[in-house]
Amino acid sequence: MPQREYENTRFDDTIPDTGLNSIFLDDDDNKTTYADTEDQAFSGGIDPGGLRTRSDIRILICYLLNSVKAPLSAENIIEICQQKAIANYFEVIDALSSLELRGCIKKDTSLSTDTVTYYKIEPHGTAIAENLDVAIPLSVRDKAIEAATAMLAEAKMEKENSVEMHKTENGFNVTCHVSGGNSDLLSFTLYVPDIYQARMVKRNFLRNPGEIYKLILASVTGNRDLAKSLLQ
Repeated sequence: MPQREYENTRFDDTIPDTGLNSIFLDDDDNKTTYADTEDQAFSGGIDPGGLRTRSDIRILICYLLNSVKAPLSAENIIEICQQKAIANYFEVIDALSSLELRGCIKKDTSLSTDTVTYYKIEPHGTAIAENLDVAIPLSVRDKAIEAATAMLAEAKMEKENSVEMHKTENGFNVTCHVSGGNSDLLSFTLYVPDIYQARMVKRNFLRNPGEIYKLILASVTGNRDLAKSLLQ
């Protein structure tokens, strides 16, 4: 199997001090270990073509944060890698800690809470993303960006259009609100028997509240042509 062009290369000798070197250095003895066995990541739960070295996982995280141009929570990044079977859960957690230690990413204190930590890209991380992104297979990059974009869009929808889940004696009432700015354009409540269906209703509503609003409006106004077109 042909080696990548940067394998067995000491990046600290060949790359200017822009933060690129630190991602390839071992935490204990400051040695470059990209091609060594110490760099091999756990591969449990990873699809063929997924990332199997710690260095690649670190590069992907930098690439992801640099590409979306927005802070992402640790949970977001882990979910993206898990959802697309790109990298092992524990390796992603380790990579986040390692990148923060090296100054490639930084906690966003304006968004982080006691229970949720958001990260933003730092100049060192940007340099890594822009110079070493080709180290990550294009298919992996595309999967990660696709998942991150969908996640950010859903978060925006959730911020603008809210869903409330209230437990009752027999199940859950799920109330969905379509925002019109200062007031609701529409709100409706559905009863579902369990938390799993409540979460499904919330997730599906937030994917496209605008289309749901149009469909309900078409139904109550008797506009069958619009309703039919929305369902096709």
